Amino acid sequence: MIRAAALPARGLRVRPSPPALAVVASRRRLATGTPPSKESDVRSVSAGLPDWIEHWDRDAFRKVGYCLALGSVASLPAGYPVLSAALTTTTAAYWAIGLNDIRQTNQTIRRNFPVLGNMRYLLESVRPEIRQYFVEGDTEAVPFDRSQRTIVYQRAKGHECTMPFGTRRAVDKIGYEWANHSMYPTKIGEQRVLIGQNNPATTQPYSASLLNISAMSYGALSDRAILALSSGAKLGGFSHNTGEGAISRFHEEGGADLVWNIGTAYFGCGRFDSDGSRVFDDDLFAENTKRCKMIEIKLSQGAKPAHGGMLPKEKISSEIAEARNLPFPATQDCNSPARHSAFSNPHEMCDFIAKLRKLSGGKPVGIKLCVGHPEEFASLVRAFLDTGVAPDFITIDGAEGGTGAAPPEFSNSIGTPLNEGLSLAHAMLVGAGLRDPEDKSKSVVALIASGKVTSGFSMYRNFALGADACNAARSFLFSLGCIQALKCNTNTCPTGITTQNKELSWGLDPESKQVRVANFHRETVKACREIMEATGVTSWGNVQPHHVCRRIGLGQSKTLEEVFVHLQVKKGDLLAGSGPERLQRCWDPETVVRSV
Repeated sequence: MIRAAALPARGLRVRPSPPALAVVASRRRLATGTPPSKESDVRSVSAGLPDWIEHWDRDAFRKVGYCLALGSVASLPAGYPVLSAALTTTTAAYWAIGLNDIRQTNQTIRRNFPVLGNMRYLLESVRPEIRQYFVEGDTEAVPFDRSQRTIVYQRAKGHECTMPFGTRRAVDKIGYEWANHSMYPTKIGEQRVLIGQNNPATTQPYSASLLNISAMSYGALSDRAILALSSGAKLGGFSHNTGEGAISRFHEEGGADLVWNIGTAYFGCGRFDSDGSRVFDDDLFAENTKRCKMIEIKLSQGAKPAHGGMLPKEKISSEIAEARNLPFPATQDCNSPARHSAFSNPHEMCDFIAKLRKLSGGKPVGIKLCVGHPEEFASLVRAFLDTGVAPDFITIDGAEGGTGAAPPEFSNSIGTPLNEGLSLAHAMLVGAGLRDPEDKSKSVVALIASGKVTSGFSMYRNFALGADACNAARSFLFSLGCIQALKCNTNTCPTGITTQNKELSWGLDPESKQVRVANFHRETVKACREIMEATGVTSWGNVQPHHVCRRIGLGQSKTLEEVFVHLQVKKGDLLAGSGPERLQRCWDPETVVRSV
């Protein structure tokens, strides 16, 4: 009975559905080589409703317009003035938009589909917001996913930052990382890094926090954003890197310990040469260095390594000119070339470091770079040994770092990511005898890691890869209220952070935001310290590569020491010629590129 009920009644014909008939017809045409006879035959067999958008054209636009016009005229004697006015206004707007679409020549969609074609651009403009708020999962968005941003928001606002019901992460997924805990947790207090303590020429070492604000210039950020960050850093006891835009009055007003970032245009410590290029000025540097705690020579940045920039004279405001020591009103564009004019090779760079250290009265001097050719970094380290002059710190910026605006090819495809760059720099310095792998606090050269630091674990992983401290930029912007609108390069940042539009930046209140900056810093450093305690170490300097594991396959994992084999180098191995093969090959003089 069940079988009979499932079959059609005897004598009744089962009529195939239209899609089924279309499939059969298509197969017959393919078998016989017969071309389609009608336009309808080539329609997609999966189509349900007609593709009415394709039927819209200029003739359809005019027909609808004529109908609207007739409706407007017909509504006049009907005695409904509001309806008549609304219909007339709609008709006028319809014709104005449509005729403008037909006349313009920049966008084919609008020319071919007047009025209706604008919907495509409207939907495209709101797509990021729709995806962010309604579509994306907690771990999908880039460059920072929702879970990363939420941690920052909660900690900045002082909310409870706990997770119910267990991890949301796929622990069996390749790339998943975790720290191995100890059966004997430790108890440690506040952790600081004394930069320059192991360099006799540095007479004013600086006690740095484990987490600090990375380089972001006034000009890239608004005055209120700079003031809020600087005030928050003062409140929380950590440093604020000025970015290459020099020290502005908003940095100083906040009262933070400042790290002066010196780029290729020498803003705040340079002048225009006769050919229009920017050159270093000793006297101006000596004067302005009184306003900072450390000096950082920027060689490159992760978001656009080996790429210069241009500041058009039209964008040079009186405040920017004041901070960067530029004439105002500006008479010429200000070029930031891809390389420095004060030095051209590693040995000259060492001489420049020694000069800055002397002019600053013995303050720590470091360099910032995104690792490129390993051989070039090796030549730099060899120069430290040859000249006896080494920087007090090196900031390693990962290729995943951010910036206000960069060519997509440079952001996406140039430079070494932080994990590889940091571990390589640490291994090279250990092999040269300039860093102590067992207790990093004894190292001559400190390492600062910069690149997508949002949590205590991301800090801990950087310590395992060789860092002494971490810098964060975008995370602190999230603490200010950044919503990742991705409008940093348009001067229309809705949160007033990356804009010089006074109407937009007015909404950012430095008084309240400084507290959020300090909150995020305090809670993130606390979380990192708790991880250190859980893994049984007594200091950031004792965190080792074997403390962190990474999944590399189903049921397979390796420690970071096994993933990055160059981390197995021992102190002085490169000098003895016994370093890991690839590292030694980069180090040996016959393979080293001497130019910078």
